[in-house]
Amino acid sequence: MEKRTGIFEGNDPFTLARRWMGEAEAGEMNDPNAMALSTVDSNGMPNARIVLLKSIERNAFVFYTNYESKKAQEVFGAGKAAFVIHWKSLRRQIRCRGVVEREDGPLADEYFMSRSPLSRVGAVASDQSKVLESRSVLMERVANLKALHGDEMTRPAFWGGVRIRPVELEFWADGEARLHDRFRWTRGAQDADWTVDRLYP
Repeated sequence: MEKRTGIFEGNDPFTLARRWMGEAEAGEMNDPNAMALSTVDSNGMPNARIVLLKSIERNAFVFYTNYESKKAQEVFGAGKAAFVIHWKSLRRQIRCRGVVEREDGPLADEYFMSRSPLSRVGAVASDQSKVLESRSVLMERVANLKALHGDEMTRPAFWGGVRIRPVELEFWADGEARLHDRFRWTRGAQDADWTVDRLYP
C-alpha cells in the first residue's frame, strides 16, 4: 500500500477527521459541521436530512436530537446510520457508515446546558417530526415553558445524543479532471485494526 502523505497523512482516521474539520472551520462560511444523515425506516425506505455534528471522539461521531423524532426512531430501529460531510471550501468530504448507540448521560447534559436558554426551551417545546397545526401553537408552548422554567430548563429524558461508531470511513478530495483521491478505512469490529485502501475516483 502506498504511503499516505499531505492532507491524507496519518494512521488514525479520527485524528484526520478532526484535522479536516478544523481546516473547514477556518474557511467554511456557515455550519462547517453540517452533515447529511442517512437512515432507513422499518420498510427499508431511505431518508436523509442535515444535522450538526457536535463532537469527534476518540473512535466515534456524536450529534444530538429528540429521541422521539423520525430520525431517532429510524436510527435506533435499524441500529445503523450513515452520513456524509462535504466542504465546498476545501473540496473534500468524509463518508461514514456505522453502528449507533445513545449518549444520554453527563455529556448530553453538558451539551444541552451549553445551548442558549431559548434554544433549550425550543428543544423541549417541539414535538419534532410530528404534525403542527400552526406556528402559533408552537410559540404558545415556547412561551408557557419560558414562563414555567425561565432560563433553568434542563435536558429532558427524550432528548440526547446519538453516537455513530464507524465500521467504514471514506476520505475524499477533489482532483483535476475528476481524478479524485479516495481512501477507504474499514474494520470488521470496533476493536479491530483498520484496513486502508485507495479507491478509483
